[in-house]
Order: sequence, then structure tokens, then C-alpha cells
Amino acid sequence: MQLVRAGLCAFGMSGKVFHAPFLKEHPGFSISGIVERSKEESKEKYPEATIYRSVEEMLQNADIELVIINTPVQTHYEYARKALEAGKNIIVEKPFTVNVAEAEELVSLAEEKGLFLSVYQNRRFDRDFLQVQKVLAEKKLGIIKEAEIRFDRFRTAPSGKQHKENPDQSGSGSLHDLGAHLVDQAVQYFGFPEKLFADVFSMKGEEFANDYFEILLFYKNNLRVRLKSSVFTKEDHYAYKIHGDRGSFLQERTDNQESELVAGAIPVYGKEWMLPLKEADGILNFLNENSETERILTFSDAGNYMHYYQQIYEHIVFGHTLPSPGNEIILNMKIIDASLKSAQEGKIVSL
Repeated sequence: MQLVRAGLCAFGMSGKVFHAPFLKEHPGFSISGIVERSKEESKEKYPEATIYRSVEEMLQNADIELVIINTPVQTHYEYARKALEAGKNIIVEKPFTVNVAEAEELVSLAEEKGLFLSVYQNRRFDRDFLQVQKVLAEKKLGIIKEAEIRFDRFRTAPSGKQHKENPDQSGSGSLHDLGAHLVDQAVQYFGFPEKLFADVFSMKGEEFANDYFEILLFYKNNLRVRLKSSVFTKEDHYAYKIHGDRGSFLQERTDNQESELVAGAIPVYGKEWMLPLKEADGILNFLNENSETERILTFSDAGNYMHYYQQIYEHIVFGHTLPSPGNEIILNMKIIDASLKSAQEGKIVSL
């Protein structure tokens, strides 16, 4: 099997949870380098990786052909540009960049250099996202008229992470953090909207970056899609609500890959590593071909972030389709930029 040598730009939660375990367990990758500015935490689990004290130092290692930009969003543009100029293919953590202009420049540079740029939209491999995608493909709901996608938490106290909570830093706040997932899911399900209206602000107060947003996306054929997130939600909602002219589908957010990985689970290459659900996590209520009501409790199949890295590997080795390429995620950044503008101006923004 051809071996792809990869380098991680950081070893915080993203590196420890979402990237290193999958690169380690996938036989087609080796972790050649990890940037740790002062610590050596990676040495215990990844002794094969050379520890570098800066991204610039790691980029000088000619053996690394794939660089994962998993630093704070405010540094994505700088490090992604440096990696591309060094001749490296790159994966950029979400949110892609701070704004559309940065995203477009990086995509253009990657194309100019003949390199690939993928954005790590891992929630496309969540069980709940995939279940909604499956139901939509079955078309039992008829013509979709309304949808709502939520990502709520109960985190009322400050986290202390300045790159996420400082209101004076571009790219901080829930809109970029969680909105990057919800916007991506809406575009994957329904395409690019015509216009939007957004409410974005901080419930914790003006000294913090936004921790609440509600975005109403306007589509052709009178479809409305609402994206919403709050950190003051103690009781869970259905994360997905899809309503059509023949029925409705409600889906809970039940993917627990992140929590399992944080707890120390090791993903398995070549097979599903998450256990099946014991209880239903969705409700499908629709009119069948005889116009009779069918109400079914549904069970989503396990998600698997390993599939993202498998697709990356297949793109490198076999030329298969690149997952979440940068030029595709530019659309998401346009929606995020327009949402900030809509909230500031208090009006509908055309896309």
C-alpha cells in the first residue's frame, strides 16, 4: 500500500481527537511530523512522529506531502498559504477561513500550484446527518417545504479560549465554529440559497463573541431552511426537522464519535467501530402511496470519520473525488459572511 506522509500543525483537541487517531490507524498514512511549540505530549502515542516547534520548521521537511492545518481559524490563511507555497497538499480544519476573500485566495493558489485543498467537514460523516440524507433521497416526504437544523449546547460559562470568544477577533464565535457545520449541511441537502436573514449576537454579553445565531435561508419554490444554535439550551431539541407536502421527519443528534474519541476510543480501519443504537433516534411520519399515514421510528446507522481519510487517500492514490474541496466550501463562507452582514444591517441579504 502506498504510504502518504502527513504532518499536523497542532496537537490540541483537534489533533488528538479528530486527526491523529485516524491517521495512525489507517495503513495508508504515517504521521511524520507534529507541531508542539513547547510540550511533547504526542510522543507517548505517536513516537514515530518528529516533533517540531513551529509550522515553518515542519514545512521544511520534504518527506511530508500532506499538511493538516488544525490551528485556530485566525491562522488558517497564513499557514495554509505557507504550506501550499511549500508544495504540500493540505487539509484545513473548519471553519475554512475568517472570510470569503481568504478562502478564494487559498483555492486559487492551490489550483495554481496543482495541489489539493480539502476542508475537514467531518459532520458529513455523522450518523444523524447521513440519516437525514438517506430520508431525503427516498423522497417519501414529497416536496420539501421547510427544514430546521440545530446545534445546541449548554455552556453558559466562558471557556477562556480567546480565539473562540474574543469579540475583537475575526472568525471567533459560534457562527464560524458551529455555523460552519450547519451551513455546510444545509448546502449539502438543499443547495445554495438565493438570500438570507440572520440574527447573530452574544447572549453572554458584548464582551464575548457571538454564542447565538439564527439564519433563515430563502430558496426557490418557497423552501425555507432555518439554522439555529444557542449555548443556553439545557434540554435537547430534535436537531433536524424536515417537512414536506407528504410528511415530516424528525432526527435527534445522536452521533457520539467525538465523545468516544475524547474518552480514548481507538477507531478501527476497514469496519465500523461505533456500536449500533439501542433506541430509535428518529420519527418518520408520511402518507404512503395509498395516502395512508405511516409513522415509523427510525434507527440511524453508525457514522465514521475514517471514511473522510479513506476518501483523501483514494484521491491521492487513485484520483477519486476529493471530499469537501475548498472551492465547494467557499459557498459556505459566502453564507457566513452574508449572515454577519445581515445581522449588522438588520435586513435580508441577497447571495
